[in-house]
Amino acid sequence: MKIAIGLGENKNVLEAVKQFPYDIKIARTNEELLNYLNNPEIDGVIRGSLESNIIMDLKKKYPHIFRASILEKDGHKFMLTPVGIDECDTIKAKKTIIRECSRIIKQTGHTPKIALISGGRKQDKGRSPKIDHSIDECEQIVQDLKDECNIKHYYILIEEAIKDHANVIIAPDGISGNIIFRSLVLVAGIKSYGALTLKQEKLFIDTSRSQTTEGYVNAITLLTNIIKTKNK
Repeated sequence: MKIAIGLGENKNVLEAVKQFPYDIKIARTNEELLNYLNNPEIDGVIRGSLESNIIMDLKKKYPHIFRASILEKDGHKFMLTPVGIDECDTIKAKKTIIRECSRIIKQTGHTPKIALISGGRKQDKGRSPKIDHSIDECEQIVQDLKDECNIKHYYILIEEAIKDHANVIIAPDGISGNIIFRSLVLVAGIKSYGALTLKQEKLFIDTSRSQTTEGYVNAITLLTNIIKTKNK
C-alpha cells in the first residue's frame, strides 16, 4: 500500500506518519501532492497540513467534487455532507451525493442508512418559503430514491438521525453542513477523521492544517482501511 500526505507548517503530520508501517510519501507543496494524486502507483492522498487552496486546485480538474466529513460519536461513525460552502445546491447534486456516499459505505462492508435534514419540522411548513422549499426538496428526494436505498427525512431533527445510527447525514446545503461540522467537531469535540473528497478518480482526504497528531492518525487510518476494503 502506498499513500501520500501533505506537510506544511504543522509538523504533527510527521509524528502521525511514524505510527504506520506503510510507505507514506511526504509532499511539501500543493503541486507535489497533486502529482501524487495523479500517480497510478499511489493508492490514496491526504491533504495533511498543506494550505486549503489545494481544494481549489483540485476543483479545476474535477469541478463537481464534494466532501463528506467522517465523524464518530460514541463508537458510531457517519458521513456528514455537504460540508463545502459552495457544494450541493440542487436536488440533482444531492442525489449524486447520496449515491456516492452509499458506494463508499458499501465498500467498508456496511449498509447505507441515509438521513435527510431540512429546515424545519413537518408542521413548520408555511412559516416561510425558504423552510417550505427545504422540506419539499427532501420529500421529493425520498420519493425518488425510496426504492433505491434506505432513506428517511428527519426534517430538522439531526439529533434523532444520529440516535438512529444513520451513517450518511445530508445537510440542507453546504453552508449549513459546514456550520454543523464546526459545531460538532470544533465546539462539541466529536471525533473527526477528515473529509473524504468524492466524484474523482482517486481517494483524497481533506484535513485541517491545524490538526492534532491524533487527527492525522485518524485520517491515515481511515484512508488505509478504505483502500484495504476496496482491494479485497
